[in-house]
Amino acid sequence: MTRPVALLACSLFSVLLTSLGPAAKQSSPAPASANSPLLDSLLHADARLLPVVERADEYELQIIYTQINRDAEQRPTFVEHTFRLDASHYFNPASLVKLPTVALALEKLNRLHQPGLTRRSPMRTGTAFRCQTPAPYVASADSDRINTVGNYAKRMLLVSDNGAYNRLYEFLGQRPLNERLAELGYPETRIVRRFAPCDTAANRHTNPIEFRNPATGQVSYQQPAAVNLRPFDFPLGQISKGRAHQAGGRIVPGPYDFTTANYLPLQSITGMLRALLFPEAVPPSQRLRLTDDDYSFLRYYLHHTPHGSGYSLYQPARYFDAYKKYLYYGRKPTVAAEPGLRIYNIVGMSHGFLSDVAYFADSTNRSEFMLSAVLYVNKNGIINDGTYEYETVGLPFLAALGQQIRHYEATRTRPAADLPAEFTQLETVR
Repeated sequence: MTRPVALLACSLFSVLLTSLGPAAKQSSPAPASANSPLLDSLLHADARLLPVVERADEYELQIIYTQINRDAEQRPTFVEHTFRLDASHYFNPASLVKLPTVALALEKLNRLHQPGLTRRSPMRTGTAFRCQTPAPYVASADSDRINTVGNYAKRMLLVSDNGAYNRLYEFLGQRPLNERLAELGYPETRIVRRFAPCDTAANRHTNPIEFRNPATGQVSYQQPAAVNLRPFDFPLGQISKGRAHQAGGRIVPGPYDFTTANYLPLQSITGMLRALLFPEAVPPSQRLRLTDDDYSFLRYYLHHTPHGSGYSLYQPARYFDAYKKYLYYGRKPTVAAEPGLRIYNIVGMSHGFLSDVAYFADSTNRSEFMLSAVLYVNKNGIINDGTYEYETVGLPFLAALGQQIRHYEATRTRPAADLPAEFTQLETVR
């Protein structure tokens, strides 16, 4: 199926905030989409994809391929092609939630508008409830090692650091984070958990936080501990998966309960990435209050490889080019990034779910497109046992999928063939 993206924004906005009150009704996820004939044919035309595509139900496969066409003035329009897209079919988003968390943390700094408070301000996190951990001020000659919103964002976008995510989740607070996402047109999304073994109640409590002015060393902002007193409902109701799960070092018969886990449909995270990369192409109501510098910062760390970013913590060889670029390179340490291809993306890998949401700027072929995909590779049906087919099935499939779509895009006729400068020009370390 093809459709202008603006139609989706209208449907989402129509249920804005319906599920955020203490006794609110559950919001209804978008209905399943019919498969696009074009995308279906592309998937079946590549033999590498067939083992998964022909068992798509088993692998719970969902794909969004977005064509981008520009007019003579470089204004983009977006046309989506979907395969088995269904927001009512739960998948664990894992680290996909880090993208909106980073963006909202940068926006919060702007909204607070406190003297001496920027993404480079030293940050201290305290404790006030169970399952909370502290993060003190760090003094270092290496600015990359100081705890700041900016450094936490870099760690999340470059290597998907879980501890860094927890700090920005705590900075935002559970209810403000989700209410802001609803205002932006994503009322069905739920980001309600740290990446830590915290119970549901503990995740509603967030830590006291303090920032210093980097110029004076004085406290520039203090945020007290907070709690979300009105637990959220969950749009899909009771969710469980698997035939067994591992807990406390043993296998427990019966499915794993995802009911109160994070929930982020593929359509929603795709829309979030699009809004961050193309803010002028989305309705004003869906734009975050970010500066031009914020957008440049996000673009830089969304597309750079860990050791190619200039960030000192990630120079070791274990942070290879394909470390977080599943939708083209898989995750092979020996694969070198192609110089004419920039991939701006966010990935997830947890509980057997494997996902990647990406924008491709291909200067070699003068093409651009977006591609999002998720699949479930858990043959034995046991959740949390660490036995998943990421390397043998999931990652090879995503790599082949990105390569197939890039090949098609290189031959597709489009109205204009110039990529915008912000996605092709050289950048300095941010």
